[in-house]
Amino acid sequence: MSSPLHELVTALSAPWVVLSPRSGQLTGTGAEGVYARDRRILSQLRVTVDGREPLPVHVDEHDTATHQYVATLEWLGDTRHDPTVMLYRTRTVQSDGVVERITLVNRARDAVDCRLDVALGTDLAGTAAVRSGAAESMPQLAPLPDGPERTRWEDENTRVVVTADPAVSAAPHLEPGEEFTLTLHITAEFPKSNTGFSIDPPAERAPYDVTVRCDDKRVEHWFDRSLGDVRGLQLADDGDRYLGAGPPWYLTLFGRDSLISSGMLIPVDPTLAAGTLRALAARQGTKVDAGSAEQPGKIPHELRAEVADHGGGLVLPDVYYGTHDATQLWIMTLHKAWRWGMPADEVRDLLPNLRRALTWMKEYADPDGDGFLEYIDESGHGLANQGWKDSADAVQWPDGTLATAPIALCEVQGYAYAAAIQGAELLEAHGESGDEWREWAAALQERFRAAFWVDGYPAIALDGSKNPVVGRASNMGHLLGTGLLDADEEQTVADVLAGADLNSGFGLRTLSTAMTRFNPLGYHTGSVWPHDTAMTVQGLFASGQSEVASSYVEGLVRAAEAFDYRLPELYGGRGLEAERTPTPYPLSCRPQAWAATSAVAVLVAALGIEPDVPGGRLAINPAVTLPWKVLELDGLRVGGEALSLRLADGELTVVEAPQSAVVTANAASAR
Repeated sequence: MSSPLHELVTALSAPWVVLSPRSGQLTGTGAEGVYARDRRILSQLRVTVDGREPLPVHVDEHDTATHQYVATLEWLGDTRHDPTVMLYRTRTVQSDGVVERITLVNRARDAVDCRLDVALGTDLAGTAAVRSGAAESMPQLAPLPDGPERTRWEDENTRVVVTADPAVSAAPHLEPGEEFTLTLHITAEFPKSNTGFSIDPPAERAPYDVTVRCDDKRVEHWFDRSLGDVRGLQLADDGDRYLGAGPPWYLTLFGRDSLISSGMLIPVDPTLAAGTLRALAARQGTKVDAGSAEQPGKIPHELRAEVADHGGGLVLPDVYYGTHDATQLWIMTLHKAWRWGMPADEVRDLLPNLRRALTWMKEYADPDGDGFLEYIDESGHGLANQGWKDSADAVQWPDGTLATAPIALCEVQGYAYAAAIQGAELLEAHGESGDEWREWAAALQERFRAAFWVDGYPAIALDGSKNPVVGRASNMGHLLGTGLLDADEEQTVADVLAGADLNSGFGLRTLSTAMTRFNPLGYHTGSVWPHDTAMTVQGLFASGQSEVASSYVEGLVRAAEAFDYRLPELYGGRGLEAERTPTPYPLSCRPQAWAATSAVAVLVAALGIEPDVPGGRLAINPAVTLPWKVLELDGLRVGGEALSLRLADGELTVVEAPQSAVVTANAASAR
């Protein structure tokens, strides 16, 4: 039986990634394999000694890209209970392939003779086929030997080469204290994309110089490991860096995911957001195409190396636009990058894309003209839901009945309001009028207040009949901080979010336990997603709801500790009252981009850092209530200059700040 995805060990240097059980063996089952550019490059990499499987005892994860798998060969060496012959597999994932060093070590009293064999195989399955299970029926490709030290496999798209030094079969004789090492080099050649899009490694993965100090050491561990994962997830398209969403299924450019994660990371790596904005702007929609959901001005949902058949009738083209929020998020990310100091010429170059994105909200995102942004899949083979909760059952009534399309999600309206206001501000800063968009946003706000507020809180969505889909869910958390709600409405939403039906103690449940179809392991119907929690935390802190925000931050820290400080894409929502650690979600990506960047997002939000580099101002307003007595952030970047802060027992110290900004610091005591 194959191991579920959450149990596999992930070694990563995008676009290459290896997922294996703790043994290090790749057996050709489940999601195990070496992957790159939406392909499984190797499905089998199995080491045997004397025809037997080594006994795995340990995995040492040196860093995101390098792991060592330790095993004993209990039938060799001394007959005492102590293991004396060991096998060490040091696996290093690089930007252009994988290197694996297989070392036998003899610590026995006498010499050892054995046979070492490495079995290799591949199906060259696409990641969509692996995930859907279709790869299970795919045959292994026949190897094309090039001699004892080189093996290759080819299909019409991809060529894989494995070289061994020495050959993949060896019969070492080891005297006491001697070692024998066999080294594998795994590389591949890929076809050029039909769309010109690249899933390439970045030219450089510079180490991040930002450090965190906190009296809760779990926070430091979480932050440090998250930044290590972010380095491993970096990809590039024509030189522009972006984050692949998560291995193995989503290690490519996603509109929503890559924008949210790069936006969260702006205080640490501002050029990543700029690269993401440009990469997506280069594929901004130019025509109406129901098959790909493309529309003029629309930002894509995902870009792939090839068409992806996910099974169950879901077939997505290599450039797919089925998202109803990425366009607004693109505008919001551009605005944030501008405020944090994105170079003026780079911002100016994207103004035509900004105008087209704003126009999409008004002319295409509201097909029935009712003033709300709603979606429906017109292709018959695309995503039924096109918000971040994009599973088929993500939008449902309290009795479990699924909402019918077209659907207007509440958070999509919040993003649209923020995008209109922030887009207007960008236009005005560059000598253009923003009045049209400010008026449009004000009208949307009034319509939203009249149509979405039911039972004392915002509905999840409006369905195809314009009925508000009532029920308590995490969607409303994304409204906080967008400006769509007034202060009283923000207080109401915060009160709902404070309830035990949504707050699991490990983060925000996607759906309330009071809902009929609540499922703690439902993909969007009761599970906890770290980025969902973090975006809500950002809004809670921004709206002054620091107690509720802090309770959710504490939950994320508990979850991070449970997952060895590498938060997965999602996990179970049973809650702290039912279990000491959260139940893993079996198919969850780990690491995952917006889960990793959530560590940065919540700490920056807790300190209330709000720069306005174009205006020469920097406001710092730490939350009144925080889970820690001491929190230091050292080496953040604002307008190309360093920002370092220390908050201790309510006293804020600005250790280092940009010389070009007037700093306004508000805390119980600031200096």
